Amino acid sequence: MAREKPIPRKNRLKFNRGEQLSRSSPAVKDDVKNISVGIMDMDSAIMYYFNEVIEPSVKENDEVVRVPCLYASPERWTSIQNQGFLRDKKQQVITPLIVFKRTSMEKNVNIPVDKLDANNPNHFYTFEKKYSQQQRYDKFSVQQGLHQNKELYNVVIPDYVTLTYDFTIWTSYIEQMNAIVEKINYSDGAYWGEPGKMRFRTNVETFTDASETDGERLIKTTFTVQLHGYILPEAFNKLITTKKYLTPKQIILKTDVDVQLASLIKPEEGVQEIRVSQARKDASDAKTTLTNGLTMLGGTGVSVVNGVNFTGEAATSTTFAIGQDVGTSSEVLFSAVSASNSLHIGPTSFEISQRPDGHAQVDTDWHVLGDIIAENYIVSSSVTHMTQSFASGSNIFGDSIDDNQIFTGSMDISGSISLNGSSITAGGSEVSTFDEYVRKQFVKKAGSLVGTNTASFTAITASAPSGLTTTNENDFIFFINGQYMEHDALTIEQSGSSFLLQVDTTSIGYSLESDDEIIAQGKFNS
Repeated sequence: MAREKPIPRKNRLKFNRGEQLSRSSPAVKDDVKNISVGIMDMDSAIMYYFNEVIEPSVKENDEVVRVPCLYASPERWTSIQNQGFLRDKKQQVITPLIVFKRTSMEKNVNIPVDKLDANNPNHFYTFEKKYSQQQRYDKFSVQQGLHQNKELYNVVIPDYVTLTYDFTIWTSYIEQMNAIVEKINYSDGAYWGEPGKMRFRTNVETFTDASETDGERLIKTTFTVQLHGYILPEAFNKLITTKKYLTPKQIILKTDVDVQLASLIKPEEGVQEIRVSQARKDASDAKTTLTNGLTMLGGTGVSVVNGVNFTGEAATSTTFAIGQDVGTSSEVLFSAVSASNSLHIGPTSFEISQRPDGHAQVDTDWHVLGDIIAENYIVSSSVTHMTQSFASGSNIFGDSIDDNQIFTGSMDISGSISLNGSSITAGGSEVSTFDEYVRKQFVKKAGSLVGTNTASFTAITASAPSGLTTTNENDFIFFINGQYMEHDALTIEQSGSSFLLQVDTTSIGYSLESDDEIIAQGKFNS
């Protein structure tokens, strides 16, 4: 299955993942809609306001006739411009009728508010969601004075624009035209739009009498409407323009502050706790006053000096002491130490405990600087049991090919090691061929591409010593734009001084491109 190739590092955008809050999780139940406003919304606001609010109507033959309002398509508008009126399918003049068309749109320079950058907006309107399943208030929270952290939504500042619409009205009589014009003129300066949706302030310009008599008696009036709207897409460049964030429930102060901490505690904004870290307070400012004096008494093995009737009115020094120094560098003497379960020693809780069989158990390694003297020294494992040790000479173990000797930690060898007949030594320039080969691990970057499936490196693979497997693609790992490339889709080839990486584009799901960053790590000669 084809997969998407990662973006090169130089083309990647930097994101603060702390600001990326999911709004699609089923557990969150985020029902707040992303705010968006388009040109169609403003056209619809014009249509709705005429048909549902102004509701233009005329009287004809003692009957109230509602005047339809139509948006003129390019073909319909051209027909109106040529004929001066609009006909139905039977070529009859349609009256009464209102037709409008959007003629222009320009930036509103009277509102100097901008989002600063469409690719990375930094100017927002902030809205608060008052209640949700996560923001509900229960009796326990009320009794404890707990407040939920607020759920806020940042909406990018829109582009403020001015749209111009041309209107044409046709009626059969002047009285009919007067009634329509009066209603429209009265709505000048109002906010037009559908309830529950965006509304836009409008201005109605001068009404012009354009009545003509050409075979048919028609009363015609034209006027212009300016609508002050705003445009905000739901998303731009794959980024949603409505972002969610939560107020903090805890404030941590890590530096000195001069403000009163009480002013920072605002339960109504969701802050429940203020923690001060590394804060400084002068000793002269500290004062504690007690109505009833505090008396501190000694107990078993503990004595108290000057611990009677402390009220805080005056500075008092009280000393607590035991019979001996128990500091970390002291030599402490007890007649006996008894622990009900185990004895813990050291900051890492080194533990000595008693097993069910009565034997002592240590939960970590022993490091003994002196000798270990025991009547029996038994080393036990699931593989072998060794009950004999040698004071000197050679210790024979692992004399069978199926033996596995496991060592944890470091091994210090003064001589040499022979592996499959090859000597491994170290020290200065005396590094064996095997040791040198094992240590080789270099990183190379592809310098060029050969077609769309081969990357070329200026490098030479290291040759494996006798007795070891020949160097192959399993001795290397490859990355493209920081992502691991699967070995089953790769083959390598050494061509002179060039190391070639050949990619099966069908298997890996993509082709190589000139701006891709391809890195190889493995056994190259330096």
